[in-house]
Amino acid sequence: MGLTKQYLRYVPSAVFGLIGSQKGNIVFVTLRGEKGRYVAVPACEHVFIWDLRKGEKILILQGLKQEVTCLCPSPDGLHLAVGYEDGSIRIFSLLSGEGNITFNGHKAAVTSLKYDQLGGRLASGSKDTDVIIWDVINESGLYRLKGHKDAVTQALFLRERNLLVTSGKDTMVKWWDLDNQHCFKTMVGHRTEVWGLVLVSEEKRLITGAADSELRAWDIAYLQEIDDPEEPEPKKIKECSGIQDTPEAEDGTLEADEASEDRILSCRKAGSIMREGRDRVVNLAVDKTGRILACHGTDSVLEVFCILSKAEVQKKMDKKLKKARKKAKLNSASGEEDPETSVSMTLQDEIHRVANIKTSSKIKSFDLIHSPQGELKAVFLLQNNLVELYSLNASLPTPQPVRTSRITIGGHRSDVRTLSFSSDNIAVLSAAAESIKIWNRSTLQCIRTMPCEYALCSFFVPGDRQVVIGTKMGNLQLFDLASGNLLETIAAHDGALWSMSLSPDQRGFVTGGADKAVKFWDFELVTDKNSTQKRLSVKQTRTLQLDEDVLCVSYSPNQKLLAVSLLDCTVKIFYVDTLKFFLSLYGHKLPVICMDISHDGALIATGSADRNVKIWGLDFGDCHRSLFAHDDSVMYLRFVPKSHLFFTAGKDRKIKQWDADKFEHIQTLEGHHQEIWCLAVSPSGDYIVSASHDKSLRLWERTREPLILEEEREMQREAEYEESVAKEDQPAVPGETQGDSYFTGKKTIETVKAAERIMEAIELYREETAKMKEHRAICRAAGKEVPLPVNPILMAHGNISPSAYVLETFKGVKSSELEEALLVLPFSYVPDILKLLNEFIQMGSDIELLCRCLFFLLRIHFGQITSNQMLVPVIEKLKETTISKVRQVQDVIGFNMAGLDYLKRECEAKSEVMFFAEATSHLEEKKRKRKNRKKMILTLT
Repeated sequence: MGLTKQYLRYVPSAVFGLIGSQKGNIVFVTLRGEKGRYVAVPACEHVFIWDLRKGEKILILQGLKQEVTCLCPSPDGLHLAVGYEDGSIRIFSLLSGEGNITFNGHKAAVTSLKYDQLGGRLASGSKDTDVIIWDVINESGLYRLKGHKDAVTQALFLRERNLLVTSGKDTMVKWWDLDNQHCFKTMVGHRTEVWGLVLVSEEKRLITGAADSELRAWDIAYLQEIDDPEEPEPKKIKECSGIQDTPEAEDGTLEADEASEDRILSCRKAGSIMREGRDRVVNLAVDKTGRILACHGTDSVLEVFCILSKAEVQKKMDKKLKKARKKAKLNSASGEEDPETSVSMTLQDEIHRVANIKTSSKIKSFDLIHSPQGELKAVFLLQNNLVELYSLNASLPTPQPVRTSRITIGGHRSDVRTLSFSSDNIAVLSAAAESIKIWNRSTLQCIRTMPCEYALCSFFVPGDRQVVIGTKMGNLQLFDLASGNLLETIAAHDGALWSMSLSPDQRGFVTGGADKAVKFWDFELVTDKNSTQKRLSVKQTRTLQLDEDVLCVSYSPNQKLLAVSLLDCTVKIFYVDTLKFFLSLYGHKLPVICMDISHDGALIATGSADRNVKIWGLDFGDCHRSLFAHDDSVMYLRFVPKSHLFFTAGKDRKIKQWDADKFEHIQTLEGHHQEIWCLAVSPSGDYIVSASHDKSLRLWERTREPLILEEEREMQREAEYEESVAKEDQPAVPGETQGDSYFTGKKTIETVKAAERIMEAIELYREETAKMKEHRAICRAAGKEVPLPVNPILMAHGNISPSAYVLETFKGVKSSELEEALLVLPFSYVPDILKLLNEFIQMGSDIELLCRCLFFLLRIHFGQITSNQMLVPVIEKLKETTISKVRQVQDVIGFNMAGLDYLKRECEAKSEVMFFAEATSHLEEKKRKRKNRKKMILTLT
């Protein structure tokens, strides 16, 4: 079947105009060995790395489709863990910028990520209330911790002990023993959501921030360290099986499982620190030294506290005691003995306020780091698409924060409401509530920024040297691009100026506003008051008064007709020369927000808040077709130049392309994460720029790739199927109880494909094994060797054996997807896999991978395997071979570790020798210089 009509595909080209999106958190990262210079910020589905010193974007970590919600750098500074809206986690290398590791386990957005001290494990918390511990090195999930009843807000590993502490919106703080994956303690001293927690004072104090103005401090006592035999036995309460603390347990009584005799820790409330802000804590953090504590609410103030050391606290208490004694001595009667004076230590003596850092806008997230000079650096991601860096010297008596860096030029402070292309397709204009920016389309750099009023519509004046802006105040603002100056502000309408349309003869334009008027303007040259040269200006020529507010205006290409969209849901067509009424297009249920006329003047397409697009003929005003275009209001509509194809943008975050002749939907451009406000099509039709509430500008490019509608529909159906697979309920695991927490995977389309590859490999192994038996029988019957036909798949893999092909298939499955892929496998494949695993383990290759597969299969199919008599000898053989081979691997690892320890000691010894040798040579050099100096003095005298 031939192509009846060929369309060309538009693809996403770039994301720009965005400094940092609001859902994620900002973090310092280490690049090129420098700390405190580079920050990672979420940028919709990407992560941008900004250089704070130069204000430049130096690296983009490319995401897939979902929006970034959480960032966490690894302790070694080489990797960055990124959590997404759909619950997936990717780990990027900061050296190469590639994300090779993907974890899929959560069903909702990731809200918290935290590495352990060595960076080998990663704890992730999510809106699905689960906490999952991931093995970063093995690229797999370890276990899932269930217990919270609402979204997890924070998770922290303890450095010295294998414990985890988590907080959630369910007002609970939970302590987990990671040795047995059990919650042994729940703190219920909070009455509102717990939004953050930090460990300070060598992990002997926990500070939590909730939805009030208090920071609560809890003293932690690790009970295995308490040697006092007279200490009473703490109360034990059944935990994590439905019974929790009573509200009276705020004093921190110990709770442990009744079946366990291990006592781990106790928590007692030490007091509260009052914040200045009255709203909830948004973020609570501590620097790496554990000395500086900072928090902020929903306002623009970061409150910084200093945690004093034991020596500083003792010094402060001695001073306080001395002062109290002096005061008591003055108050005591003469001749009487001085009464004994004592002072009690409060929480305010240990934690004191340092300073408040006031930013230019509301804070969304922040991060702290100590510079080599000893200053505290705090970087902020603000609500208005801005990054600011402040430095603070906490050692001074009255430290004052200083703003040292600011990244502003890369984006607008508010949503972009209008976009325009220059006539040469090179420059792009974007205007928002506070400024106009001119962008170079090829480099995506901002080349000019000009302050303006709240802009609603815009266009380049012919010649591309000036731009005209229509504002919410009803003014026309004329700007010169070369100088960046505002040339003139003209009061055009009494209300908002909603729309402008440049006349086809390029000598003037028309405006429509909320004052129910359409005004016609012509360009003219006037003499500037400040100079003798002439400059561009505009003058009003005519006014068309109407009965309703004007929402949109558009000229026909021959300049004979003018289309005006009114608030009464109709579109009126007028003759331009006489301003007489020609047609009324009615049919929309809500006002028409946008419209455009095709290049030949035959069609007019209108987009409305009723989510429909209507295509009309301009000759008789008949409606050719009504299309249900978007799931929300249609915000913008533009024809592609010299064609009857047009684009629509909606509040449903999608851009769609349509054919106005065949009334067909051609393609959907998805990428924005919030409502789309406007778009612009370049004069050549090769580029589209769109602006959204997510603060991003997106560039779309037309390729030479033909787009076949049938293939496009098939791709849409596949995408819908993949989404349905991800949304399906997780399969029940045989033998898994309600509280079981070992299973961490999530069913995705990748795991389904991996299971299919394993099944295909097993079937190929069965077929080839049967062929081998037949071949041997034929050879025996013929009495000679008959050539065996080789399977093309095995030949493509290097003419390997069928069993080796199965092993290669297992190796090809991603480590993070292995368990989920094995879970999908039907039991009929398991006996063959067990036999092959026995064979592979005897060969001694990939013992770790094979044992992982074996133990998982035994766990989920334990009942069927033990009841199958045919598998008993296989299991016996597996038992023998697995134990012996695992011991061999343990011996090799033990030998290697001993060798590495020996090498480490040798290196340390050599470095010490080198250190002393350098010190000796340095001392000798000093002596030599001193002798030379003495000789010089002697000769001079």
